Amino acid sequence: MDYKQKYEEWLADAYFDEDTKEELRAIAGDEKEIEDRFYRELEFGTGGLRGVIGAGTNRINIYTVRKATQGLANYVIAANGQKQGVAIAYDSRRMSPEFAKEAALCLNANGIKAYLFESLRPTPELSFAVRLLNCKAGIVITASHNPAEYNGYKVYWEDGAQITPPHDKNILAEVAKVTDFAQVKTMAEDEAKAQGLLEIIGKEVDDKYLVELKKQSIQPEIIAKMAEDITIVYTPLHGTGNLPVRRVLSELGFKKVYVVPEQEKPDGNFPTVPYPNPEDPKAFALALKLAKEVDADIVLATDPDADRLGVYAKNTATGEYVSFTGNMSGTLIAEYILRERKKKGILPDNAALVKTIVTTNMIDRVTADYGVKLIEVLTGFKFIGEQIKLFKEQNTYEYVFGLEESYGCLAGTYARDKDACVAVMMLCEVAAAYKAEGKTLWDGMVELYEKYGYFAESLYTATMKGITGADKIKAIMEQLRNDPPKTIGGVAVKEVRDYKTGVYRNTETGEEGKLTLPSSNVLYFDMADNYWCCARPSGTEPKIKFYIGVKGTSIEDAKEKVANVQQDLIGRLGID
Repeated sequence: MDYKQKYEEWLADAYFDEDTKEELRAIAGDEKEIEDRFYRELEFGTGGLRGVIGAGTNRINIYTVRKATQGLANYVIAANGQKQGVAIAYDSRRMSPEFAKEAALCLNANGIKAYLFESLRPTPELSFAVRLLNCKAGIVITASHNPAEYNGYKVYWEDGAQITPPHDKNILAEVAKVTDFAQVKTMAEDEAKAQGLLEIIGKEVDDKYLVELKKQSIQPEIIAKMAEDITIVYTPLHGTGNLPVRRVLSELGFKKVYVVPEQEKPDGNFPTVPYPNPEDPKAFALALKLAKEVDADIVLATDPDADRLGVYAKNTATGEYVSFTGNMSGTLIAEYILRERKKKGILPDNAALVKTIVTTNMIDRVTADYGVKLIEVLTGFKFIGEQIKLFKEQNTYEYVFGLEESYGCLAGTYARDKDACVAVMMLCEVAAAYKAEGKTLWDGMVELYEKYGYFAESLYTATMKGITGADKIKAIMEQLRNDPPKTIGGVAVKEVRDYKTGVYRNTETGEEGKLTLPSSNVLYFDMADNYWCCARPSGTEPKIKFYIGVKGTSIEDAKEKVANVQQDLIGRLGID
């Protein structure tokens, strides 16, 4: 059935409601729009769904959410997880409450208990709730930091982490088996509650989550000493972070916390930002304005589901606020945890830190300095969460911290996903500790550069929508895979690691070997002089991403080097 036939089917089938049909009638005659909405099924990837909100098979709507949930329900039933149930949370995006309830009622109709949060909650709290409530799985309705027109659906397993092998592929297979909307079950909310299948949760989980956050503080005495002296500006960017972030900072004792008033309340239209992403400097415009008014030490922003943290801090030499990448803020927290725990004698002998393969190599130097085991995993925080489970099962290491370059980290093991709420409180503690020494957070970062090396990284993302975009992304990956560059930016490529085939090759000797990480469509180029770059298609969006890392002789030198590599790579691939 082609896209036009699917379009006509949705208009004619009584299963679809009148609002959906009215939306589809409004695009009659717009062949390009009809094609984009119906040329494929919205792909349920290894983490779930993400797409533009709207009617159509290639959109996220109540029907595609129900369909995905039916596949998950079938998998939960096969695992005898009906009584354990599924926890469900959602963020501030448009249709998030509706999608969450549709997912719950689909599970209920399949005899599976659902624990549904009463209102919006951070994604990491869902991860915590799955384990707290001994659930078989979890669902979060969020599109993370995507623009307002998007929403998404992420699946977690009983360990509290996003699904990893074999569950990801197995759930994907179950979802694929649901080929007809007639296979999808649902039921009335009142009936679900009457049968004890739908339970609304809230404050009791919040309180226990906050207790676990506060346990991660290492030097409460420093916070008490500096509580009146350190000034913090925070914005939740219209998302879920406002209440938990303010609460944890208040309960730890921080006194001078200013929240950006225009961005305080949840709003799925994100009226003050075109793109609610703490990686985007534009998202900080209002926060930086407030920071200058109150003379803030640090400026913090969390994304809509509060699992990513963006940071600015004052450079006292210039009086300006400096942007921190996720690599920088994550490294500051990591080094602080290792340093202070070692001082207090509470750093385990078998301590381990976990990072993704595209995260800064400065972490390698930090962990080596403190004698801590460093483990690398594929891109995606779910693989960091998986390591926490494996450490415990195999009785090998004790997890102390995990981070990824995309502004995500986790201190502690109460959750198995990145948590911006704990990142905020830890970074505020780090800033308080530096201020007690008469230093800023930026001064602390410079000290790390001087001690471990001037590392710099960049991420270039190219968006390529539709059928032609998907084909172009595929062609770029094939070009790099079949004819890998010998140099990038004038720097020799020493080794090519192809995580899809599981093979690495030394470009000088031709020697090949097997990689140990799971198969993934990722190419990594290890280069001379501490350079590297990596290419991978996004698993949730029509994008291809290029990660680059270098080590320079100064901050400026490192920035120049990373820009040179990026310019050469993008230019040779013909990407705008």
